[in-house]
Amino acid sequence: LWAQVLGLERVGVHDNFFELGGHSLLATQVVSRLRDALQIEVPLRLLFEHPTVAELTERLREEQWAAQGIAAPPIEPVPRDGDLPLSFAQQRLWFLDQLEPGSPFYNIPTAVRLTGPLDVAALEASLNEILRRHESLRTTFPTVDGRPRQQIAPELTLSLPVIDLRGLPEAEREAQALRLATEEAQRPFDLAQGPLIRALLLQLDDDDHIALLTMHHIVSDGWSMGILIQEIAVLYDAFSQGRPSPLPELPIQYADFAAWQRKWLQGEVLERQLAYWKEQLADLPPLLELPTDRPRPAVQSFRGRTHSFVLPETLSRAIQELGRREGATLFMTLLAAFQALLYRYTGQERFAVGTPIANRNRAEIEGLIGFFVNTLVLRADFADNPTFRQVLKRVRETALGAYAHQDLPFEMLVDALQPERDLSHTPLFQVMFVLQDTPMGSHRLSHLTLSPVEAETGIA
Repeated sequence: LWAQVLGLERVGVHDNFFELGGHSLLATQVVSRLRDALQIEVPLRLLFEHPTVAELTERLREEQWAAQGIAAPPIEPVPRDGDLPLSFAQQRLWFLDQLEPGSPFYNIPTAVRLTGPLDVAALEASLNEILRRHESLRTTFPTVDGRPRQQIAPELTLSLPVIDLRGLPEAEREAQALRLATEEAQRPFDLAQGPLIRALLLQLDDDDHIALLTMHHIVSDGWSMGILIQEIAVLYDAFSQGRPSPLPELPIQYADFAAWQRKWLQGEVLERQLAYWKEQLADLPPLLELPTDRPRPAVQSFRGRTHSFVLPETLSRAIQELGRREGATLFMTLLAAFQALLYRYTGQERFAVGTPIANRNRAEIEGLIGFFVNTLVLRADFADNPTFRQVLKRVRETALGAYAHQDLPFEMLVDALQPERDLSHTPLFQVMFVLQDTPMGSHRLSHLTLSPVEAETGIA
């Protein structure tokens, strides 16, 4: 099981999960598979405290972990003949879209370079097979009696328009492609009409294309984009050689998850989650007072840019080694450093930092395209002049507690805490920290290579 999750041929019973390349996301997948295989709920913290197969097995024998907490029921298909509820996250995104319709803020774009002889018909067929497989990509959100509902089209065909840039001088093609990528990323969607996915193919040379794929966040997230690219690679490889799809049918769909979430997250389960977060976030200031060089505008613009830089290899190794010594992941170690930087700039001993979490803590939803990602609010505590190792220990404890209570949607937390609303900044936190530890790598097919293209969206 560990070897499968880590992508290794074999793992010894005394090998440390995190020294083999494990991190919080992979640890969550281990817990999901243990739930399916052994029918027990294993706290994520347990894997951090007992990171070898031998230690974890011994601990599971000692304790009846299945009796801890309230086990969630399995996600099962629901009938499609009635009203299908939105998930809590979808409901909030729909509401935000009503406040500012036609906004590109929640577009999720990606650009993929296709190097080699391209079969455009096979690529278009691959995209449409993905639409057939994933109901979420055929879903729109009309308003009925003032309330949104999910409407799933029985079928949907996506066209793949091609823009030929070969007429431009070779030196100008790449820049024009990036300009088109930025324009495409900022083009809004209509949630009621759809479709909420679109594709555009740019041809720079006979064997050089860039595919621009954009989805709305209400039907997708960063993990979903990885699934989309992976399935395109597998399906294109099959269709371009005249073979049928090798992908198995999906046992459940996003609408089943939304119905399950609404049914499960209530009563004692909801109260337990809310109680944890209310205690964690008590007494935090509403605003992180960064000494900016310009006054904060009265209304957020959401304009933003990317600044890229590279850490020296020696520093990267030192950071990873420090984390291993302290029993912390790379995310925890970098977050501690980021919080220390914010503390130096603001002088505030307590503040909050937001971070996204995949929220794919059940094996049956790992392969679905949909809006699962959640936002966690992590407390930073610099009281009593701590050393960096003490800060790292506090960050580790805060992160593990947050992972154990990740099911509470951020929008429900905001509703429960009722922070004072101000259009100049987001509630609960104003900075986010993200570690992209599952980047989209290159996919080498029989006659084609897929690789990511960095394009500026202009959106923060």
